[in-house]
Amino acid sequence: MSSTAVTVSLEDLKNGNISFSTLENAFGPDSLGIIIVKDIPSEFAELRLRLLSYSSYLGNLPPHSLEKIENPAAKYLTGWSCGKETLKNGQVDKLKGSFYANCAFYVDPSLTCAKPTVEFSPENFPEYLSPNLWPTNAMIPGFQETFENLCRIIIDTAALVARACDKYAEKQIPGYKPGYLEHVVTTSTTTKARLLHYFPSESQNIEPQSDKVDDDWCATHLDHGCLTGLTSAMFINETRSVPGRPMGYSYEPRYLPTLDELPASPDPTAGLYIQSRSGQTVQAKIPKDCIAFQTGEALQRITKGWFKAVPHFVRGVRPGFTNAENEGGRIARNTLAVFTQPNLGEIVDTEQSITFGEFARGIVEKNTAT
Repeated sequence: MSSTAVTVSLEDLKNGNISFSTLENAFGPDSLGIIIVKDIPSEFAELRLRLLSYSSYLGNLPPHSLEKIENPAAKYLTGWSCGKETLKNGQVDKLKGSFYANCAFYVDPSLTCAKPTVEFSPENFPEYLSPNLWPTNAMIPGFQETFENLCRIIIDTAALVARACDKYAEKQIPGYKPGYLEHVVTTSTTTKARLLHYFPSESQNIEPQSDKVDDDWCATHLDHGCLTGLTSAMFINETRSVPGRPMGYSYEPRYLPTLDELPASPDPTAGLYIQSRSGQTVQAKIPKDCIAFQTGEALQRITKGWFKAVPHFVRGVRPGFTNAENEGGRIARNTLAVFTQPNLGEIVDTEQSITFGEFARGIVEKNTAT
């Protein structure tokens, strides 16, 4: 089994030049379950840098500002969320903040959430049927524009990955519906995006040279969608590159300044880890100009286990792990995940006749702190 992710070019995806053996290496039974797409249009790098900088700006807003973009009724699955999620042993996760947005705008710019069904309405499933809550331009100018444009690039790329996966699945999986995954990616109004801000670690009880791989920044979990698009993480020394809005503007700026990105994590063991199909734990490294995609639980159910969901976690930067560039600094990690998912009424488990809405509701209830 390879300990590195498979990398393909955007052009080969567009031209249908991805071999079945490449897809087998990326998503097959002995794979890491992740594929990296390179040669993304140049605007991606600019949008990534701005939005991931905005993640630090957002995470450092005062509590009274963040409260304005919280939605408790939707179990915090639109807008800002921090300390509302349980992932391991019932612990409440306070180590990261999240900003959630519905990506229905990809299908129809007039939509601000998923389309309701007879079974799922804003009253009984606000987690997916509540409109987006964006930071105002007075908080963070250009936030919504930047967020939506970056998500569009990621979903466009996901559609090409999905098309390649469909061709492979149609050959390998009896009864697989032709073009199913591409259909999900391009037509679903249920897709969600999550902008993450991992707060600098304050604990002093972690040995800087420890070889223990633990999931202190994000507990081991599975995504519950089909394909998850991921940017590479941005590491920021928030002591030196302060994410506070500059004072003294005589006009409303279009954007806030981007923050200085560290060339790499100061702690080489920090970052995203995948538990591979064969049981190995492997650190996944995504180049800054690429997009990675991994598989989730809904796709595992739809394909009857052929595409397996990827268990993964995030390990934090350990306190005291410093070098000349970030001596004494507070190191934050920012990233964006886009979860492409079926529409609420689509069946994801034919044996039990479970819709994606029913499946997602169960996941939300399990993961939300009470």
